[in-house]
Amino acid sequence: QVQLVESGGGSVQAGGSLRLSCAASGRTFSSYAMGWFRQAPGKEREFVAAIRRSGRTTYYADSVKGRFTISRDNAKNTVSLQMNNLKPEDAAVYYCAAGRYDSYMNILSSEKYDYWGQGTQVTVSS
Repeated sequence: QVQLVESGGGSVQAGGSLRLSCAASGRTFSSYAMGWFRQAPGKEREFVAAIRRSGRTTYYADSVKGRFTISRDNAKNTVSLQMNNLKPEDAAVYYCAAGRYDSYMNILSSEKYDYWGQGTQVTVSS
């Protein structure tokens, strides 16, 4: 069992930055791939970024590539999402997720994640 708690959401103007953090409970954090997903009102949950267990490989949605950076600290059981140059279309509830499957195709799919945080709101004003 893994419990995930996100923090760091808030309101920012377009062009600004936010850093989201996700703290995981349990001693098996390094056994999980970690991902960030987001859901805007009226839209489906979408993939944002993911990082494999070792932290050496990361993946990004095209819409955030070059602006967002995902990282993890397996010693501290945390995963972070640095978001720069935020745009109004980035506004959403952001969710942290942990999944047992570390392969490329699985890590991009929300269906392959086993544990989810409660979400943190990101608001971007133009």
